[in-house]
Amino acid sequence: MPRNDKIIAGLDVGTHKVVAVVGEVKGDGSLDIIGVGTAASNGIKKGVVVNVTETMEAIQRAIHEAETMAGCTVVAVYVTVSGAHLRSFNNRGVVAVQNREVTEADVDRVLDNAKAVQIPADRQIIHTVPQEFVVDDNDGIVHPIGISGQRLQVNVHILTALNASVQNVVQCAERAGLHVLKTSAEPLASARAVLEDDDKELGVVLADIGAGTTDIAIYHNGFIVHSAVLPVGGDHITNDIAVGLRTPKAEAERIKLLHGCAQSTMVGDDETIEVACVGAREGVVRKRQLLCDIIEPRMEEVFRLIEREIQASNFQDVIGSGLVLTGGSSLMPGVAELGEELLGMPVRIGYPKKVGGLREMVHSPVFSAALGLVMQGAAEEAELARKADGKLLRRGQGNKNGWFDRLVGWVRDVV
Repeated sequence: MPRNDKIIAGLDVGTHKVVAVVGEVKGDGSLDIIGVGTAASNGIKKGVVVNVTETMEAIQRAIHEAETMAGCTVVAVYVTVSGAHLRSFNNRGVVAVQNREVTEADVDRVLDNAKAVQIPADRQIIHTVPQEFVVDDNDGIVHPIGISGQRLQVNVHILTALNASVQNVVQCAERAGLHVLKTSAEPLASARAVLEDDDKELGVVLADIGAGTTDIAIYHNGFIVHSAVLPVGGDHITNDIAVGLRTPKAEAERIKLLHGCAQSTMVGDDETIEVACVGAREGVVRKRQLLCDIIEPRMEEVFRLIEREIQASNFQDVIGSGLVLTGGSSLMPGVAELGEELLGMPVRIGYPKKVGGLREMVHSPVFSAALGLVMQGAAEEAELARKADGKLLRRGQGNKNGWFDRLVGWVRDVV
């Protein structure tokens, strides 16, 4: 059926599955989720495309399911990019403004200066996120237009990715008949969906534990200061179970989802599970404690790697809001409790929020990244709508006006 409101689709291309979420921006600016689709996939390994045909077909299945539910056709999407090839660093740009008011042209120049960094030829910048502006000695400025001074500085967070890895994801979506509006690093997309503004102000670590990778984003004073991708995830737990219980990988995944627990102390000594072992005609009964004894060391490794990444950021002393876990593997019982015990900080599971419509269908860490993409598109549409309504000044009416045009573009990057 036809829809008058703006339709936005997010596509999270993961290791085990592809998730599609379709949202509708209403006339009042609110966001309703109107369609959700998922499809199993074996075309991605650790965030990198290894089978274009398999990935393309999974995208088509997920999009078709979401379209059927939403009652509309999806032609353009925002797509996540993940994998250990992602790299990030903080940088700054500085320009002289010669004791006058900062203008849009100055903002353009200082951002270009911040982005003027040498990166390898096989990489591309996928995000340049402004953190804060500094005019002379006054820091923490979000909107510098109109402030007088002699020097303008901007601090930015830059994320880069391998050209080939980004192109392969885009190619799969395009072969599925979709136009890719933008690619977004998975940790930034997930952060948009599950983190509160207070979390970002106090200092928070987001860990999106997927099947193939764990994506990290650290925020402090309201902006991102560090991001990384760890090459470990739920698949490593599944492989450990398959080896430890001598069972096929598919059975190991099923057992993990049904009976897995990250803390062995939460499991009773008398609890048992039935395991279909390789070569056995019938299922073998095992103690559930044995399963947890396999899972817990691997989850400890994940948390130790997260801890190492926090220390590498040099923000370990200002993580007031603690660690927020999201992604499918965060749903395992005992994960948050184990994290608190090992890291000595508050740990909670992050659920997507701030949406209407089919909100219960996406109220799961599994949908964090895809929903974050839809929220990103909705925020961009809101800025464009405000501009069209005349609430924002248009370019060409004065030195300050272009700031808002820049802001519309920046919304695409700021999480």
